[in-house]
Amino acid sequence: MKCSVHFFLLNEHFSQGYADSHNQGEESELNRKYLWEDEMEVKDIRDILVHDNSNYQLKGSTLENGAFSYGVPKMKMFELVPENQVSTYVGCSESVHESFNIHKTKETIVLKVYLKEDEPFANPISGIYIATKEFPKELVF
Repeated sequence: MKCSVHFFLLNEHFSQGYADSHNQGEESELNRKYLWEDEMEVKDIRDILVHDNSNYQLKGSTLENGAFSYGVPKMKMFELVPENQVSTYVGCSESVHESFNIHKTKETIVLKVYLKEDEPFANPISGIYIATKEFPKELVF
């Protein structure tokens, strides 16, 4: 199945009451529900597993120090389970996570994750959102 993953940054100033009274309940240019949306698609996924309070290994390399790997605690991770290969993971720090939903049909899986605007975070790689307070201090320059 094709899997579509969406991350939304909620606008803390969105007013549903204003939307109801001025725009038939919908958001408008002056009253946006989301500040942005990030979307990715992954093929051949058969299921999504949710892992609360997980430890995520942030791996990479720098010119100065070479390869690194740091554990990032308190993550809500979504494991995209493929048909035959290694799982793909997306997720966010528990402190920036507002809510999520998963919608499955016979042909697609759609994961929507909503992030809080009031908690600063970094997006070091596609599909990973780490709260500033949880980000490895060794990687902050």
